[in-house]
Amino acid sequence: MAIRKAVSSLAKQSARSLATAAAPSNKPPTAVVLMNMGGPATLPETHQFLLDLFMDDQLIPLPFQSVLAPLIAKRRTPKIEKQYAAIGGGSPILKWTRIQGKGMAELLDELSPATAPHKAYVAFRYANPKTETCLEEMKRDGVKRAIAFTQYPQYSCSTTGSSLNELYRQVGEAAHKGKETAAQDDIQWSVIDRWGVHPGFVDSVARNIEASLASYPAESHDKVVLLFSAHSLPMSVVNRGDPYPAEVAASVSAIMARLGNRNPYRLVWQSQVGPSAWLGPQTSDAIKGYAKKGLNDLLLVPVAFTSDHIETLFELDLEYLEEAKELGMTGVKRVESLNDSPYFIRAIADIAAAHLKSGQAVSAQMGLRCPGCTNERCGKQKEWFEGFQEKIAAPAA
Repeated sequence: MAIRKAVSSLAKQSARSLATAAAPSNKPPTAVVLMNMGGPATLPETHQFLLDLFMDDQLIPLPFQSVLAPLIAKRRTPKIEKQYAAIGGGSPILKWTRIQGKGMAELLDELSPATAPHKAYVAFRYANPKTETCLEEMKRDGVKRAIAFTQYPQYSCSTTGSSLNELYRQVGEAAHKGKETAAQDDIQWSVIDRWGVHPGFVDSVARNIEASLASYPAESHDKVVLLFSAHSLPMSVVNRGDPYPAEVAASVSAIMARLGNRNPYRLVWQSQVGPSAWLGPQTSDAIKGYAKKGLNDLLLVPVAFTSDHIETLFELDLEYLEEAKELGMTGVKRVESLNDSPYFIRAIADIAAAHLKSGQAVSAQMGLRCPGCTNERCGKQKEWFEGFQEKIAAPAA
């Protein structure tokens, strides 16, 4: 009888423990906001996407921007719609970002239990869900602690900087002016602003390169030329001190070191728009140049993109690879994007966990403006984020 009572008591205790463990937590999630450029999910969204993009003078500086941007967007919409139609009718970037975010948040719950639960949010710059939509979702969830996590591995004022400026405009600037904001005023923010040489990111890209090299004959593996392709920048942006070219080069150097520096390689640039001078050489021109030099085996590596979108699926796959075939090159291929790579998802979880553990609001590098910067919002944005340093703290061990 005593044994039966003891077993019954243990069973009840176990049931209570399981019920407690299964009960949903009332604690609001730690938000990890994945920031990126985005892309139109459907063809009808293309025009608005282009308009928002060309109106951003941090990405594409134009004279008389408010007049020229709408004209350029309207003129380019039919062409870009055809490009999106060729890759399935829209950009898959939101799908991949959500997959990456979900996997990252699940790992973060294990890596940083003190800040759990974690939830990934998406804030695109030029496509839905935009920053304001993301902030509204965070408000509904009662978020008190948030990380602005750029999904551009290498920092540029035109990409990460523009996204952070928009977040500041939606929250910090509005609060300073006494306006109501979409997000709660008491959210404590911090920023992961660059991670292009993180070992996990480097290893993820290197693994995909190795998988692609395996598709070439064994005797030519080390002879394949690696063309690391990144989105270009106008030289006017580069010349004011933007760190992007140096940071992309640092990523390439780290990846090549991980690969043992066995292959010849070059860093090239894609997606130039308009007649002004841009960072070069352009990826297309590099392919043509190597064709003239008699080279056949080239492997294109998207080094500044974390998932497939129009720059990989159309520009690299359908434009540049087709151009190579027309030039008689039979060995030009493209490395698979990171997409749902478990190595990459683990990498961004590790980056976020280390950031939370550090208790830092911003990196030392983020606070430094470009020497030629004239954007006053950029300076105020950096000060705003730095102001959270006294409010956040590393979680208890």
